[in-house]
Amino acid sequence: MLKVKSNEKGFRFKRFARTSYAAFNSIGKRVTIGVLTSSMLLSVPTVKVVAKEITQKSDLMLQELEEVEVTASRSPVEINQAAKIVTVISRVEIAAAPVRSIEDLLQYTAGIDIKQRGRQGIQSDISIRGGTYNQTAILLNGIHFSNPQTGHYNFDIPVNLSDIERIEIIEGPATRIYGTGAFVGAINIITTIEKENQLYTEIGAGMHDYFLSEAGASLHKGDFSHQLSGSYYTSSGYIENSDFDKMNFFWQSHFSSEEADFHFQTGYNDKSYGANTFYSAAYPNQYDHTQRVFASLKANTKGKIRFTPQLFWNRHYDHYQLIKNEPTGENFHQTQVFGGKFDVNVKWKFGKTVFGGELLNEGVLSNVLGNPLKDPLKVPGQKEIYYTHKDNRTNVSYFLEHNIIWNNFSLSAGLVANYNSSLDNNLKFYPGVDISWHLLPPLKVYASVNTALRLPTFTDLYYEGKTNKGNPDLKPEESTAYEIGVKYAAPYLSAFFSGYYRKGKNMIDWVKENSEDIWETQNLTDLDTYGLETSFSFFPEKLVEQMSFIRQINIGYSYISQKKHSYHYISNYALDYLKHKFVVGLHHDIYGNISMQWNFRWQDRMGTYTKYVDLKPAYEEPYQAYGVLDAKINWQNNNWQAYLEATNIFDKAYYDVGNIPQPGFWLMGGVKYTFNY
Repeated sequence: MLKVKSNEKGFRFKRFARTSYAAFNSIGKRVTIGVLTSSMLLSVPTVKVVAKEITQKSDLMLQELEEVEVTASRSPVEINQAAKIVTVISRVEIAAAPVRSIEDLLQYTAGIDIKQRGRQGIQSDISIRGGTYNQTAILLNGIHFSNPQTGHYNFDIPVNLSDIERIEIIEGPATRIYGTGAFVGAINIITTIEKENQLYTEIGAGMHDYFLSEAGASLHKGDFSHQLSGSYYTSSGYIENSDFDKMNFFWQSHFSSEEADFHFQTGYNDKSYGANTFYSAAYPNQYDHTQRVFASLKANTKGKIRFTPQLFWNRHYDHYQLIKNEPTGENFHQTQVFGGKFDVNVKWKFGKTVFGGELLNEGVLSNVLGNPLKDPLKVPGQKEIYYTHKDNRTNVSYFLEHNIIWNNFSLSAGLVANYNSSLDNNLKFYPGVDISWHLLPPLKVYASVNTALRLPTFTDLYYEGKTNKGNPDLKPEESTAYEIGVKYAAPYLSAFFSGYYRKGKNMIDWVKENSEDIWETQNLTDLDTYGLETSFSFFPEKLVEQMSFIRQINIGYSYISQKKHSYHYISNYALDYLKHKFVVGLHHDIYGNISMQWNFRWQDRMGTYTKYVDLKPAYEEPYQAYGVLDAKINWQNNNWQAYLEATNIFDKAYYDVGNIPQPGFWLMGGVKYTFNY
C-alpha cells in the first residue's frame, strides 16, 4: 500500500522496509532517487517519480514513500519482502512509454512473449516463460478477466493506460494465488484511486488515419472517491483489412473508513476490426466485433483479522466473420463468468495465515461451441440467427497459505484444493512454496516450487471450422515448476538472475501432421521448459547529488529451451516460443521539461508457420529473428503535456504470428490537458 507525505523538491524514501536488513535502511541516510521499480522492469520513465504520478507539474514535490505492497502471495506483502521477484510497471512508466495499449507496453518485459495480430491493443496473444496465451491469468484489481472461450480475448479490458496505477507481473505458476488460469504466471492490472478533483482530456493523431480521443474525471470528497473515463480509437489500418474502431468506458468508486475499504468497478469495451489472416491465411477478409461488460464489488476489513469478500460478473460477446459481410463461416458467441471469493487473513505472532474459498461459474452460448441446445436461443440484435449450442461448468477451490517474515528470512507456503464440475468428482491438490534469504543488506537469494492446473477453453473443446477442429475429450494441463535466483538491490544499481525448470503434462496444443491438414487440439504427452532470465538497471543520477543527463539504463535478457514429446506434429502454439529475447531501455533529458525514451527489443522465435501462396498452404517457414526500435519524446509544463512517438523506426518487416505482417514505421502524437477543480 502506497503512503505519501509531501514536501517540495524531489522524491525520497523515508524507509525502504520495516526490517533492519532492507537495502535502503542499511545506507543510514535518505537517498534521493528517481524511480521505484522491480529489477525486472524494462520500460523506462521520462519524469522523475516513484511508482505513482503525483502531479503533472514540472517542479516535482518531495514524496516520502513506504514500500509498495504487491500480490505475490494470498496475503499482500511489501515488494522487498516478497519471496519471489515481481515486475511492477508504475503509472509514470506507463505514461512515458511509446505505446497506446497494455499489450504494446508488456512487450518491453524480457520474460513476456507478445504475439501481435495488430498494434494498438486490437488483439494479441500474451504468454509468459514459453507458455501459451491460454495459460496466463489476467486480472483487473484482483478480479478474474481471463476469457473461458479463448485467450485471444483476454485483453478486451475496458480501461485506458491513464486509468492504471501499476501492473504487477508474476512469472511462474501462480495457481495457489490466482486460481486455475495462472498456469505459467499472472498479470494483475491495478487502477488508480485519485485523491484529487480533476478533469482531463487528450487528443492524438498519426499515420494510417489514426485518431484517439480520451477524457476522464475524478471526484474526491471525504471518504469517497469516484472516477469515470472514456476513450475512442480508430485507424484505417496499416495493411488491407486491418482497420479498427475501439471504445472504452470505465467507472470505479472507492469508500474508505477506519473499519473497512469498499471498491466498486464497472466498464464496457467495444472493438470492431479487420482480422486479415488472423486465424487462417486462406481467408484474408476475416472480421471480428467483440463487446465486454463487467462489474465487481470488493470489501476489505482492517485489523489483525481481515475479511475480504468479493463478487464479480462479466459477459463477453463475439461476432466473428470468416468472410466479411458474408454468412459463410459466421460465428456468434456469448460467454458469461460470475462468482465470488472470500478470504480470511489472520496476523499473529507466527506470521500471516490466509484461508478461504472461491466459486467461479463459466458458461457459453454459441452456434458452434458446446453441446446442442434442445431449444435454440435468439442472438440479441440479429435477425433469424440463433445460439444452437451451450456449455457450463463450475469451479470451486479452497485455499490455505501461511507467510513468515523473520529477520533475513521469508517464506510463503500454501495449497489449493480444486473441484470442477466438468471433470471427475475428486478434489485435486496443488501445493507451492516460495523462500528467500537476505545474505547481505542488498543481496537476496530465493527459491520456489509450485504446481499448477489449466482447464481447456471452450474453443479447445468444441470449435469446428474450415481450418480447425476441437476435441471434447481433452484433459486439463498440469505442471510442476522449480526456480532459483539471486537479486541485488542498491540505490544506483539493481540486478537479478534466475533459472527455472517447468515440467508439464497433458499439454494442449493445436497440431497437424501435414501442412495441408486442418488444426486439431491434442494433449501432448509432456513438455519440459528450461529457462534463464536476467536484468540490469543502472541509475547514474543516484551516484551524485546533481541529476545527470542519463537517468536510467535497463538491459534484460531471457533464454528458453523446450524439450517436448510432439512426435511428428506441426505445432501452432505450444512448440512456438521465444528462444532468445533481449531488451534495452534508455531514458535521458534533452532540455528543460523535454525528455526522451528509447526502447529496443530483439527476439528469436522457435517453431515454424505454414506459408501460404495464392491463399493455399505451400510449405513450413521458420520464424526469422528481428530487432525493433521505438522512441517517445515528451514535453510537460504545468497542466499541459505534449508527446510524439515513433514505433518500428527502421521500418523492419517481421512476423509474430505466421502470415500476419506487423506494422512498419508508425508516427503519432498528441496533447493532454489536466484541470484541477
